[in-house]
Amino acid sequence: MRRIALIAALTALSAAPAFAQNFTGNWACRDATTSKAGILTIYGEVYGFASTVVGDPSSGTGTITGYQDGVSFNDGNLRANKAIQAGRLIPDSTYGNAMQLETAEAIVMLCTPR
Repeated sequence: MRRIALIAALTALSAAPAFAQNFTGNWACRDATTSKAGILTIYGEVYGFASTVVGDPSSGTGTITGYQDGVSFNDGNLRANKAIQAGRLIPDSTYGNAMQLETAEAIVMLCTPR
């Protein structure tokens, strides 16, 4: 009985980092007017953002730090040109999770999984 409990506990602990990584993948982002803003792609410790506006300086790549409830944007075009500091995972009734991109003052985009 103790072995089963120990195996179950170790399995749960080893899966915990995977649950914290649910922000990886492609996200379709909309701005405050609910217009399509672009595609955010997050894999590992890097991100890429492709704006729907041609020549938008926020398009490009950068690095992130992952947390259990989202990511922190360390550098790159979203940080430099849009002042986006964090992407916080929130519950969404349609998609399960959504990510809100935030500056120090406001939420500027809402992204849903693609």
